[in-house]
Amino acid sequence: MRGIKAALFSCAALGALTAVASAEDAANWGSFPGYTLKVKLVGGTQYEKLYTRIPEWEKATGAKVEIVSSKNHFELDREIKQDIASGTITWCVGSNHTSFAPQYGDLYVDLKTLIPQATLDEYVPGTLAASMVDGRLVQLPRVTDVSNLYYQKELYENADNKAKYKEKFGTELAPPKTFDELKQQIIFFASPPNLYGTAFAGKDEGMTGRFMEIVRANGGDMFDENWKPIFNSQAGVDALQWFIDIYNAKAVPAGTVNYTWDDIGQAFAAGTLAVDLDWPGFAAFYNDPAKSKVAGKVGFALSPVGTAGKRGGWSGSHSFSITQACDNKEAAASLITFLTDYDSEMLEARAGNLPTRTKAFTDVVEEFKKGDTPYMAEMFAVWEKSLAEARTPPLIPQWIEVSNVIWPELQAAIVGQKTAQEALDTAAKKATQIMEDAGVLQ
Repeated sequence: MRGIKAALFSCAALGALTAVASAEDAANWGSFPGYTLKVKLVGGTQYEKLYTRIPEWEKATGAKVEIVSSKNHFELDREIKQDIASGTITWCVGSNHTSFAPQYGDLYVDLKTLIPQATLDEYVPGTLAASMVDGRLVQLPRVTDVSNLYYQKELYENADNKAKYKEKFGTELAPPKTFDELKQQIIFFASPPNLYGTAFAGKDEGMTGRFMEIVRANGGDMFDENWKPIFNSQAGVDALQWFIDIYNAKAVPAGTVNYTWDDIGQAFAAGTLAVDLDWPGFAAFYNDPAKSKVAGKVGFALSPVGTAGKRGGWSGSHSFSITQACDNKEAAASLITFLTDYDSEMLEARAGNLPTRTKAFTDVVEEFKKGDTPYMAEMFAVWEKSLAEARTPPLIPQWIEVSNVIWPELQAAIVGQKTAQEALDTAAKKATQIMEDAGVLQ
């Protein structure tokens, strides 16, 4: 599953779920009167609008949904692992992700035994394929992610900025094509504390993933063909130095080493970041004048290329899974199918998320083109172009464990406690031990 490109993201049901078929049907979601379905869901700006549809499902089925946990995905992942360790799986539905799914073993059921093939055929085939672990469909894809650039157009159109940039660098001020140009512009625009060039997710897989993206753009990778960690290469050192340079220039907030995605999203919406390399789901939020100071002033550009002339294209899909311990798998399958049906996918796509149902992707783009929403049409056009070069993280059970020994070392180098090479050598040694202990690397 290594190197799956997001461009390729291009069984009868049990009991009452038999009627869960096409999203175009007047769907019968089953009848579960008096039942309470316990769920653990990812929270945050990009994800919670979908949950406003849950009362519709409750009304249709007679069941109730109890959200027993709603956290960012890294915290949710840690909580789920604690549940596994303590043997307290008392919930049915959990938010999942293609990056996280391989590590959970037999926690989740094979959804092919619960969801009709006719329904599964409505999802983008490659997205569904990337949701498999060891031949089992352990997650139903919700939205697909790949990151590109948001930028404040006024900063790029400002005559004074253009003149100063031309004088300093000898080139016209325009959205960056390379990571070197992006670093140059991040430092150029920074005028703290009112404006920073950018911010980045500085911990958890957010940090590891962005580092991985630049490593790959520089022609390197995280592992070789035998699963030996190789990110302490020159491509890796150069990638880590990129973060060190913008941090040392005070072109990013000092606290960025502890930021997660919502922190970055709120900062860009507040107008305090010049550029933001980020996920599609923030697009509508950034253009909402009730929530964003940069509404009507946001431009889009493809993610930059690295020193190898490549885009890193870090990609994956958010999803929903059902636990083996669930006491009503039919109700759980009904809910996750409802939360990823055509109407749900269109709701998420209108916010900027890339839908995982083929028809929804086509229809929302047409809707944007026909409606008075050129901003969203442009956003989808940029993000669609980037899918051709996108790649998932390594889809192996050890990935998150490896990530968890990488990002603290990246942090240490960024804040000046170690050199880039020292940090990466330490992380590579720890990652190698993980792979050897797992029997993957001999």
